[in-house]
Amino acid sequence: MFKEIIQPRFNETDALGHINNTVLTQWFEGARDPIFKLFTPDLNTKQWRLILASISVQFKAELFYGLPVELRTGVSMVGNSSFEIHQEAWQQGRCCASGKAVLVQYDFDAKQKLLLSHEQKASLNAHLISAS
Repeated sequence: MFKEIIQPRFNETDALGHINNTVLTQWFEGARDPIFKLFTPDLNTKQWRLILASISVQFKAELFYGLPVELRTGVSMVGNSSFEIHQEAWQQGRCCASGKAVLVQYDFDAKQKLLLSHEQKASLNAHLISAS
């Protein structure tokens, strides 16, 4: 899995004193950059080839300001034109949230999905994990 440590910001807390639920989708999106780079190494949005088809987050425990969060990202499924990313947010040795995102390789000019090449599938499969 790709791993990234982030420090929650004060403005990401809510009235209940923990990290707001809406923040997790932003954190997870940022942690997908290593996957994005498999398709667009320089992250040039004019050469972008991916669209987000779906996203879900399961909340397991509260996350708190002032403590580092480790984001873990891996590929949990590779299809013909799409793939699924599994992500987790860990704080103090506990998985506090997990999520998945389905991405599709897409031709924005033709407005249609594109098949993943053998090379792209191999790159994605190199990061394949068993999502729990």
